[in-house]
Amino acid sequence: MPVYILGISCFYHDSAAALLRDGVLVAAASEERFSRIKHDAGFPEQAINFVLGVAGITIEEVDHLGFYDKPMLKLERLLLSHLQSYPKSKAQFIAAIPMWMKEKLSIRRVVGKRLGWKKKPVLFGEHHVSHGASTFLCSPFEEAAILTVDGVGEWATTTMGVGRGNTMELLKEIKFPHSLGLLYSAVTGYLGFKVNSAEYKVMGLAPYGEPKYVDQFHKVLDIAEDGSFRLNMDFFEFDWAMRMCNEAFFELFGEEPRDPEGPVEQFHKDVARSVQEIVNEVMVKLATSLHAETGMKNLCMAGGVALNCVANGHVLRETPFEKVFIQPAAGDAGGALGVALWIHCMVLGNDRVWTMDRADWGPGFDDDSIEAVLEHYGAKFTRTPDEGELVKLAAEHLNDSKVVGWFQGRMEYGPRALGNRSILGDPRVLDMRDRINLKIKFREGFRPFAPSVLEHKCDEWFDLRGHGSPFMLLVADVHEAKRQVPAITHVDGSARVQTVTAETTPQYHALLTEFEKQTGCPMVINTSFNVRGEPIVCTPEDAFQCFIRTHMDTLVMGNFVLRKEDQREYPEIGDAREAFPLD
Repeated sequence: MPVYILGISCFYHDSAAALLRDGVLVAAASEERFSRIKHDAGFPEQAINFVLGVAGITIEEVDHLGFYDKPMLKLERLLLSHLQSYPKSKAQFIAAIPMWMKEKLSIRRVVGKRLGWKKKPVLFGEHHVSHGASTFLCSPFEEAAILTVDGVGEWATTTMGVGRGNTMELLKEIKFPHSLGLLYSAVTGYLGFKVNSAEYKVMGLAPYGEPKYVDQFHKVLDIAEDGSFRLNMDFFEFDWAMRMCNEAFFELFGEEPRDPEGPVEQFHKDVARSVQEIVNEVMVKLATSLHAETGMKNLCMAGGVALNCVANGHVLRETPFEKVFIQPAAGDAGGALGVALWIHCMVLGNDRVWTMDRADWGPGFDDDSIEAVLEHYGAKFTRTPDEGELVKLAAEHLNDSKVVGWFQGRMEYGPRALGNRSILGDPRVLDMRDRINLKIKFREGFRPFAPSVLEHKCDEWFDLRGHGSPFMLLVADVHEAKRQVPAITHVDGSARVQTVTAETTPQYHALLTEFEKQTGCPMVINTSFNVRGEPIVCTPEDAFQCFIRTHMDTLVMGNFVLRKEDQREYPEIGDAREAFPLD
């Protein structure tokens, strides 16, 4: 009989579920894709039902259930932090405790009530153990150094260790309140963006600035040569209050926090650039010292900071590690996978039998399901069952400067769309970035777009040193001689690269191959299929509604092709073009 292990992460942000069968991933997804609440922190009941459904089992047939961290240790941190700051912390303490008592401290009770799980105890993996397991135990490496960096788990904010075979050991840690992730989140809030949601906006804004405030950040964060660090807590309040940083921080930088609806000034760009430089410095020093201690040639990274693809690119280029592996759900959503792998390998003592080489572990829909949705809405479409004709037609639309919604196969696990739930465009078109930002995504114009490039052509265009980037988690320079792709070349000459192979995403690879045949360009713009403030689309209905509500030109969904000009008005769907009017 197969052994099923269900992993769950929830109650902080990016709740998710992952299911293993005999150590092989069956399905994984974030709750936000089903609830349509971005970064949904709630109990991932819909995600759990989905992964069980893919396996064709009920909860009674699950052999082991794991939760991605240890709530009692987190409560210990909360209590001690608030006691140290009492009475200033009283209001925040009173606000936080009821939620802890209701859900966060009662995982066994919640799981029993919501799922009917009664057969065995819930197994709890430490937060950074789950992060480490989520990367090393599905990596292609027999042995590797492990680096996990995020906001905070129970107490740890950064860990360093090694993995060999089916085991891993975290050897060093940096503890709360000293946190690179919380520093970046504090700056995210200071710059007027949403904490635990919009850190990537700071990363995208940074190249527009100059590192004028690095000295100020060195007063905020003391960085040792080995990369270990300490925050100067005179500038922060996140350890006991609702806000992240305080008046001393504002005085140090000379400006009050930006109003979220206010303009983005050069000052904000310079602060973003400066904090990104600090993150790059710390990550390179941590990785370099980890290499010196372990002597290993491979590095596995996880945690929310491992989603900072700019810093990841610096680690790849500037440290002695030969290969770097980061799985696509490196943040808290990946904790669901990590705790399941930890149970399979380190609790049960099984060998590793599976490698994460693709990201499409979410729901998929056949043509009958898609057609039923289109018929329900009375949509106008053509059906093109021949894949060669379908990708040829899609490539022609791209070559004609059309913006194409691309909905194929199973949804990706993690925050990046990687060719299954994507909005695509021609990277050679000068104004394509602005068109997609303003007319489809309805987001800030400074936000860059990533290229999806045929892997065997990558080194001709990007400085990735022969390294693949299948999960869009590495930034590299565009070679100067190849900067005729302005829509994916950021202001500093860089790009967040996704490499595509026929083995992992055959249909997407076929589209890029056909686009190159038609244009000589082996890449397309790839951004996630959603609008501002919404999760990436999951279902055909999500995709159709997003298509109708935006200025997208074409939708290719399964074997169906829809042109915007052929569609009627849909007042029942609404119009994001009204919700986010153009300037």
